[in-house]
Amino acid sequence: MNIKGKIIQVMDEQNGESAKGPWRKKEYILETEGEYPKQVCFMAWNDKIDAFAINEGDVTDVSFNLKSREYNGRWYTDVEAWKVTKGTGMSPLPPGRPDNMVDELDDDIPF
Repeated sequence: MNIKGKIIQVMDEQNGESAKGPWRKKEYILETEGEYPKQVCFMAWNDKIDAFAINEGDVTDVSFNLKSREYNGRWYTDVEAWKVTKGTGMSPLPPGRPDNMVDELDDDIPF
C-alpha cells in the first residue's frame, strides 16, 4: 500500500532491548492533501530510520505494510514503512476522490 503526503510531525525515537537484540523505532505523522485531509501515523524501524532521513515538512510517498496483533483481548495495528520516496510537491487529486491513498486494486466496481 502507498500513501502520499506531507510530514507534519516527527516523534522522538524509541529504543529498547528484546530477545533478538537492540531495536529502534521512530514514528511520523503524515497529512494527505485534498478536500478531506487525513493524518496517518506510520513508523520506521532500526536502520530504515537513518536510510529514510525523514524531516518535518518533507513531502513523501510512503510504501507500507499493515500489521495487526492481539494483546489481552485487544487488537493493535501498526503502519510500518518499508520504502519512502521524497518529492517536491503534492499532485492534485482526481476529481471526486476524497483522499490520496493509492489503492492496490483500482477497478470500476462502485463498492
